Amino acid sequence: MSTTTAGIIFVASLVVVLALLHKPLGDYMYRVYTGVRHLAVERVIYRLLGVHPEAEQRWGVYARSLLAFSIVSIGFVYLMQRVQDKLFLSLGFPAVPDHIAWNTAISFVTNTNWQAYSGESTMGHLTQMAALAVQNFVSAAVGMAVAIALVRGFARRRSDTIGNFWVDLVRGTIRILLPMAFVGALILVAGGLVQNFTGPHDVTTLTGGVQHMTGGPVASQEVIKELGTNGGGFYNTNSAHPFENATSWTDWFEIFLILVIPFSLPRTFGKMVGQVRQGYAILAVMGIIALAGVVLTNVFELSGDATVPQAIGAAMEGKDVRFGVSNSATFAAATTLTSTGAVNSFHDSFTPLGGMMTLFNMMLGEVAPGGVGAGLYGMLVLAVITVFVAGLMVGRTPEYLGKRIGAREIKLASMYFLVTPVLVLTGTAVAMANQAGLAAMLNGGPHGFSEILYAFTSASNNNGSAFGGVTVNTPFYDVALGLCMVLGRFLPIIFVLALAGSLAKQSPVPESAGTLPTHRPQFVGLVVGVTIVLVALTFLPALALGPLAEGIH
Repeated sequence: MSTTTAGIIFVASLVVVLALLHKPLGDYMYRVYTGVRHLAVERVIYRLLGVHPEAEQRWGVYARSLLAFSIVSIGFVYLMQRVQDKLFLSLGFPAVPDHIAWNTAISFVTNTNWQAYSGESTMGHLTQMAALAVQNFVSAAVGMAVAIALVRGFARRRSDTIGNFWVDLVRGTIRILLPMAFVGALILVAGGLVQNFTGPHDVTTLTGGVQHMTGGPVASQEVIKELGTNGGGFYNTNSAHPFENATSWTDWFEIFLILVIPFSLPRTFGKMVGQVRQGYAILAVMGIIALAGVVLTNVFELSGDATVPQAIGAAMEGKDVRFGVSNSATFAAATTLTSTGAVNSFHDSFTPLGGMMTLFNMMLGEVAPGGVGAGLYGMLVLAVITVFVAGLMVGRTPEYLGKRIGAREIKLASMYFLVTPVLVLTGTAVAMANQAGLAAMLNGGPHGFSEILYAFTSASNNNGSAFGGVTVNTPFYDVALGLCMVLGRFLPIIFVLALAGSLAKQSPVPESAGTLPTHRPQFVGLVVGVTIVLVALTFLPALALGPLAEGIH
């Protein structure tokens, strides 16, 4: 079987399984977020938190609850790292340095999972489990909560409230992420991933050298790393490490975990607004962009459009022979089209245009299908911008799902879209003009610029993957990238919740002959076009200085 044929079967099987689960999982999440009954364990949690689960919140209260929870989480994760040498299961590791601990705390709470350290030689087992893995669950649940709050904004009529953050957070964690992660962890253990509490032990290599191998609760962290589109690896080499990703079928399963919730949430959206076909339209936009990203990344990597790959017949540098070129390209596309950031190959070793695709996928805003929750609310914001643009074309006030898109709504949507480009381009410019930023670069020219651009694109989009080639565990990068992660996560969330509150207050607008149908192929094409054009106009000059210049050269 040829590499291309195997790659097509790999992708096609993913599409089939995701399509089969789209309806049942989407319907289940709909029942989770619209049900009125609380589980016994949930009532206990609400009492401990002092929360009244029946109390609805206005968007401002919802946002403050989210921010308060996140601030406390950052402090807890930071503290655990700083005192890990005094905790059990520390494996004898010292306390994590302050600037790395701060960057890591920010990273995991914002669902970025950017790692400026080697996990197996820096973090003890308790830190990995109680600090990092816990945030893998709750940061994903936060993203889902925000998406559901925005959907309620479209679904509700003349309402001051958009739900209860604490209820959404707990239900997303207890009813969706935990049971799916439990089953997934058992599957990964069966596939060869380790799950234990052993400390480092020495292994003699084939060449007679000694390698220090650390075991740990890997499978349980790996499953939520992918399922929650987090991406932070237990080991430095992430999903290229055999303890994290043992075989080609576990590689397939991990990609499936990355995509299954984001591709099912449009069904939940359609059910909540009472128009399932609207969910199918959003799903179609996600599917078109995602398939294009996967195909183009595969094409550029399989073509080996660079000097060394052309000489040897394959772009295998930085890739594991267990996975090969095609599966590595598919994993890279999936992890950058979402906010996962996990890697089973070295993106810095991709061909120039293949590497450009991983950058472009993130620059799209990671909406196809995007991070857990974040992809859906990002796509709905783009839908709002699209109906506004279409309304300008025909000279009428735009409407979406019976809600009028006025000045307030389009301002909020525009500010949401502008946050990430401002952070990416400003951060890259500061690093390139700053001696501390330049001193950490190992490469010059277009490729060196691409590495810096990738770092700030990844941090600002809460992705967490890296090109490499930059020493990022320095005070400058830990602070700069940490700020990008915080602002790139919470500013868009505030704008989304404000948009949800504004929409929920509105009275329904009856459809008329001039209303743009938002469930037809025409609208799907418009949203795809607006998404790509906005990104192209914003980031094309930066891409021209980096991967495009390198590819042409």
